[in-house]
Amino acid sequence: MSSRFGLKVVAALEGAKGAVVLVAGVGLFRLVHHDVQAAADQFVRHMHLNPASHYPRVFIDAASTLDDSRLRLLAVGALVYAIVRLAEAYGLWTDRRWAEWFGALSGAIYVPFEIYKLSQRLTWTRFGFLAGNAVIVGYLAWVLARRQAGGRGGAGPEGGPGGMPAGSG
Repeated sequence: MSSRFGLKVVAALEGAKGAVVLVAGVGLFRLVHHDVQAAADQFVRHMHLNPASHYPRVFIDAASTLDDSRLRLLAVGALVYAIVRLAEAYGLWTDRRWAEWFGALSGAIYVPFEIYKLSQRLTWTRFGFLAGNAVIVGYLAWVLARRQAGGRGGAGPEGGPGGMPAGSG
């Protein structure tokens, strides 16, 4: 697999995460001035889940603690996260070195937390998140090491540093 193809795959994953969180953030904004607990209950029923079972009940109870200021704060946090993920996706898609560094570092931040959660309780989901994150961080580290070793001479796809065309900046 070429490094450009791999970067596009990682960019697509990051872009998808950003898009999902952006949609969730917009949904949170739309819940301002509404009965969030009723909306959560309606969502659980729409998904054909039993509102009395454990996880749907936790979801409904958590929704009952959300007032308008918390909804706005969560929505703004989601917006910021989405912007960061979408910017990273753009940078990786366009083969920017800063995005490779950012992706490797931001992904590596999660690894200790994922290991801790896995040590508390081993589940396939937790293992999957850790493994997926480790693959992405390892891949981006490999791309960066290859660039550093002269595999691409530190130049972007157009010959200049960071992917800028030679002579453009």
